[in-house]
Amino acid sequence: MIPPKSSKPSQSEGDVNQSSRRTRWQAENLDDATRALLARDSAAFLHQSVSTPCLNGIRKAEGIWIEDLAGRRYMDFHGNNVHHVGYANPHVIAAIRQQLDELSFAPRRYASAAAVELAEALGARYKAWTGSAAKVLFTTGGSDAVEVAIKLARAATGRFKTLSFWDAFHGAGLGASSVGGEALFRSGRVGPLLPGTEHVAPFGCYRCAYGHAVDSDGRPHLDRCRLACAAMVRYVLEREGDVAAVIAEPARAVPFVPPPGYWQAVREACHANGTLLVFDEIPTGLGKTGRFFAAEHDGAVADIVVLGKALGGGVLPIAACIARCEPARDAGPDALPASLDVAADYAYGHYTHEKNPVTARAALATLEVIERDGLIDHVARVGEHALARLHEMKSRHRLIGDVRGRGFLLGLELVTDRDAKTPGADAAERVLYRALSHGLSFKTTMGNVLTLTPPLVTTREQMDRALDILDACLAEERGR
Repeated sequence: MIPPKSSKPSQSEGDVNQSSRRTRWQAENLDDATRALLARDSAAFLHQSVSTPCLNGIRKAEGIWIEDLAGRRYMDFHGNNVHHVGYANPHVIAAIRQQLDELSFAPRRYASAAAVELAEALGARYKAWTGSAAKVLFTTGGSDAVEVAIKLARAATGRFKTLSFWDAFHGAGLGASSVGGEALFRSGRVGPLLPGTEHVAPFGCYRCAYGHAVDSDGRPHLDRCRLACAAMVRYVLEREGDVAAVIAEPARAVPFVPPPGYWQAVREACHANGTLLVFDEIPTGLGKTGRFFAAEHDGAVADIVVLGKALGGGVLPIAACIARCEPARDAGPDALPASLDVAADYAYGHYTHEKNPVTARAALATLEVIERDGLIDHVARVGEHALARLHEMKSRHRLIGDVRGRGFLLGLELVTDRDAKTPGADAAERVLYRALSHGLSFKTTMGNVLTLTPPLVTTREQMDRALDILDACLAEERGR
C-alpha cells in the first residue's frame, strides 16, 4: 500500500526548482540545446527538491564565473560553497595532475603521504585555534563526516542523545538528517529517524523564536533578552542530563550570525554537563567568514569540527572530521573525555576513499592557495565593505528588512512590511531571476533571504559589480 502524500515542506535550503517563475525564466532565456540537455537530465535522474529538474546547463566554470551552453557568463555568488579558491584554480588543477601521475589511489590498508600531510595540516590549524592537539578522519562528503562526528561523540561519552537546532542543515544521510532541522530533508516518508535527536529553536535575532525584539540594525537588546536562546540550550542539557553532543553551525548558512556571547554560553553549558560541542563548518569554514574557522569570531572552541565542500578546491569531494585528542582546558565537574581518539577497535569512518591521495592533494593545494594569497584577510576586508554597502542599500530599499553576515557569508532578508516583518518571498524570487538575467547567480534561503556566498578570490571590484546588479534589481522591484 502506498502511503498518502504528505504536504509540501516549508522552504529552507534553497530556491524552489519547480516554480512557475523559474519556468518563465527558462522559456525566455534558454536555447534549444540547453532545453534538450535539461530534458535528458530530467529523464535520467530521480527528481528531488532544489536539485532535479535543473535551472540551466553549464559548459565552463573558471574563477568566479560559470558559463552556460549559450555562452552567457554569470558571477557565481552561490557555488554550493565549494568554490572558495575559484573554479579551476590553476594551482589546485596542477597539484591534482601531478598526484595522478605519482599515485592515483592508495588501498585502504596503506598510508599515503598526501593524506598524512593533510591530516597534519588540519590538526595544526585546529591546535592554533584551540590550543589542543587533534586527529582527523576523512570522508568523501560532509554528510558522512557529520555521521562520523555523531559516532565519535557517542563512543567518547557513552551517551546516544544529541541536541541540535531547527532549520539547520547537516547533510542528507540518515544520521545527518536526524540532527538536521529542515523538513525538506527529514520529514515526509523518510522516518523514523535516529532516536534521541532533540532540537531547540536556533539563534536568529531578526526573527527571534523566543519573542525578543531587535534594534533597527537587527542587533539584539542583550540586556533584555539575556541570551534566551543560549539559556534554552542549558535548560535542555540539564533536564536531559545525558546528551552526548550539541551539534550546530557556528554561523548559520541562512545566514544568521550568533549574538555576542552566545557560543561562550553554550560551550560553558556543554562542558558543565559532560556534553561535547560539535561545529559543522562545512559551508562556512576555510575562510568564508574572514577567519579560517567560522567559530573563531565567537570566543568558543569546539571539541569536534567538520569541514567539507570547499576543502576539495571546487574539483574533488572530500570532507574532514577533526576531533580533539587532548583534555579540554575548560572541562566542567561532569568531566569530558580526555581524548576523543577512543574508537580504535571499531570502524566509524572506514571509507574506501578515506585516504585517497588525489583528493588529499586537492585539499592541500586549496589550503596552500588560501594561505599563499592571503585570502582570509582579503575576505575580512572586502566583506566589511560589502556589508557596509548592503546596509546603505537597506536605507534606500524598504523591501530590505535585515542585512546580516560576516566576510563572504552575506544575506538580505526581503519583507513587504518592515514593521510586521512579512516575508517577501515573491519579491525575492523575482529579484533572483532578474539578477540571473543580468549575470549574477545566488540563491534564496527560507524563501525570502537573498544569500550571497561568493568565492574567496572575488575582488572588491567584482563585489561592487555584483552589488550594483543587486541594487538595480531591487530598484526595479520597487518600481513594479
